[in-house]
Amino acid sequence: MWPQPVFEAPPCEAPYYAVPPGTSYFDPALAAPPGDPNFWQWRFLPEGVVWQSYWAGAREPRIAGVVFRDENADADFFDVTLGGRASILRYGTDGPGRPEGVELQIEGAGFPRLNLNENWDLDAVDFRFGVPLAYGREKWQAKFSYYHLSSHLGDELAIREMALSERINYSRDALALGFALFPLPTWRWYAEADWAFHYDESRPWAFQFGVDVAEPGPTGPVGTPFVAVNGHIREELDYGGNVVFQAGWLWRGNNARLLRLGFHYFNGKSNQFEFVDNFEQQIGGGLWYDF
Repeated sequence: MWPQPVFEAPPCEAPYYAVPPGTSYFDPALAAPPGDPNFWQWRFLPEGVVWQSYWAGAREPRIAGVVFRDENADADFFDVTLGGRASILRYGTDGPGRPEGVELQIEGAGFPRLNLNENWDLDAVDFRFGVPLAYGREKWQAKFSYYHLSSHLGDELAIREMALSERINYSRDALALGFALFPLPTWRWYAEADWAFHYDESRPWAFQFGVDVAEPGPTGPVGTPFVAVNGHIREELDYGGNVVFQAGWLWRGNNARLLRLGFHYFNGKSNQFEFVDNFEQQIGGGLWYDF
């Protein structure tokens, strides 16, 4: 009797999630299983943010310190930023890198200016609070937000210069719409328009635009160079404003937290809105941390 043939079943492969026919790009939301960071789902207090602060923006929430000399005033100052930006709720991806999805954020910061030539007196301070709604997908990002900004004269400057009667009550309650594009992974171009529905010593319209340039992804301890440029124009200045240039070295962690150290140059109307009509030329250096 001839032996019966034995057939060996092919090995069982791990299950995978196929992209439906007709999809022209890789869609993580369709291809990743639930629980994978690339799967689009509701996430409360997720890691990272979909919309990042502009690196060279004058009134962006982060932790930072910039020491500079104002060539116009022939004086030295220390501009501090104490705040941050965080994600509250996201329908989208998670994990390292730049997340995608629809996201509700909260932002806020104080921006005190210390006069280094006057025993570190507080000359002025701005405050900002906002609630942005952001969307990011592949190369594109968008933001719609409400924010409140107000400026206050420092008590030490008011006493030193007898300037309390000269203070102004600069404030804005505004809606902002912004867009950003990554034409290459190293480049982020952006533009933003905001319209104030309630304001004092200001006018409704303001615009800003710029570019942030650096290698993407975690850098490790070595870091990588960066360049950032921002322009900000405002209606109360007859659509004049200021331009900021920053360049230096950048470190980025696995969770996209960002530390920058470098050169700072500012030219135009003051970024301390209590001194809205003052022209400043700032030359110095700074440390900026986004988380």
